Parts: sequence; C-alpha cells; structure tokens
Amino acid sequence: MLDSASEFGEKEHMRILILGGTTEASALARCLSGRSEFSPLLSMAGRTSDPRPLPIPTRIGGFGGVEGLARFLVEERIEAVIDATHPFAAVMSRNAAEACAQVRVSLLALRRPPWTAQKGDQWIEVSSMEETVQALGDEPRRVFLTVGRLELPPFAAAPQHTYLVRTIEPIRDALPVPHVITIQDRAPFNEASERALMERERVEVVVTKNSGGSATYPKIAAARALGLPVIVVARPQKPRGVEEVVSADAALEWLERHHGRTP
Repeated sequence: MLDSASEFGEKEHMRILILGGTTEASALARCLSGRSEFSPLLSMAGRTSDPRPLPIPTRIGGFGGVEGLARFLVEERIEAVIDATHPFAAVMSRNAAEACAQVRVSLLALRRPPWTAQKGDQWIEVSSMEETVQALGDEPRRVFLTVGRLELPPFAAAPQHTYLVRTIEPIRDALPVPHVITIQDRAPFNEASERALMERERVEVVVTKNSGGSATYPKIAAARALGLPVIVVARPQKPRGVEEVVSADAALEWLERHHGRTP
C-alpha cells in the first residue's frame, strides 16, 4: 500500500473506492467521471432496489466486515477510500477506518454537517428510535415518520398512533400497526409541498434522523412554519481521527493533492 502523497503521484490512474449512499457520494462520482487520472469505483449497500444511475462503475452489496473490506482493498489495488456513507451508517464507517488502517490505505470522510435548531424550532432531541417512541407519549397522535424503512420496527410498540410513513422502498410488514399511511417518494423535497402534506394529513409531530443536507431539510422548515414539534434522532458517533470534508468539491481537492496533479 501507499505511504505518501508522492507515491500517489507516481501512479497513472489512482484507484479510488467511494463508499456511497448519499447525495454527496453521487456528486463526487459525477466530479470524477471523465477524469483520466482517476479510476473510481462506487460501492452501494444495496438497500435501495432502484438507485439512480451514475457515470462511474458501481458495485452493490457488502464486503464481509473489516477483513473482507481489507482484502478487497488489496485485491483491487485501491489507493484511497472516500467514506461518503449516510451519517447513520456507523458500522460501515467503523469498518472502513479499521480496514484502511490495516492495509495502510488513505481514508477521507465526506460528512455533511448536521442540522442545528433555529429560532422557532420545537425540537425534542433523542439518541435512539426507542427513545423516540417514548417521546411520542401515550396519547394517540398523528406522526409523520421520515426515518427510513429499516428504522420502523420499534414504532410497533406504540400502535395507538397514526403513522404517515414516507420511504423510498415499500415498507411491507416493517410496521405492523392498525393505522399506517404510506408514501413512496425520494428527495429532494420543497418547503411548500412539505407544508401542504403536513396540513392535509393533519400531522401533529414529525420524526426524523438528523441526516443534515438540503434535500430533506424542507420538512424541518415546514414544521417550524406550522409550529409542529420535531423529534430529532442524534447521529451515532463516527470513528475519530479520520480527516473530514463536507462537500464533494473538497473531496475532489483532497484527491487531487494526493494524486499530485490537478486538471
């Protein structure tokens, strides 16, 4: 594996693995498309059955833990890894940090900043989905759930609520309660449509992860405008000691520095 930026510069094509699942990963993929000095590969977890196509080679699926990822990096001669996974993909980020350390591959985290409460927001901050269920209380409420299909099962413990659930994929039997309204849609959204949806469905409380970014922020702005409380699930802790940037452009600049040349 490579030890310095100068060694990166000796390579004709820099082999890059992007661990994706975010709009930032997609933006970086588009930035790298057509750049002959880079040879990028985007890896997706496969939780979305119909991901949007991107202009670089893409693989779907896991690696088999830390050891599997470390082996992949060696076999594929990967020279740099960009962790652009979802802010809540804590396991993949830990695996990436450990695998890159094992085989001495440079790692950069592309992490969008979290949302912060603004004047007028009525946030209830929690650290888990179980805490979220408790925060909803015992009295029946109309709840707008925007946490993703995989996070729905804990809410079955509170079947008294009516849940408006928006996901990319069908929820199937992930939330077996009497009153569920489902919407299949994907970001980006806008504040006007989010406000109209909440008014039409008589939403009383919004539940969201603190994912950050602009694509889904309109629900936060709409809740603020309507005076609705928002239960916000805090991000899990990510590995420390990993260099971070907050945009695809900054990640590209990092890659250019490591490669030793710019276009």
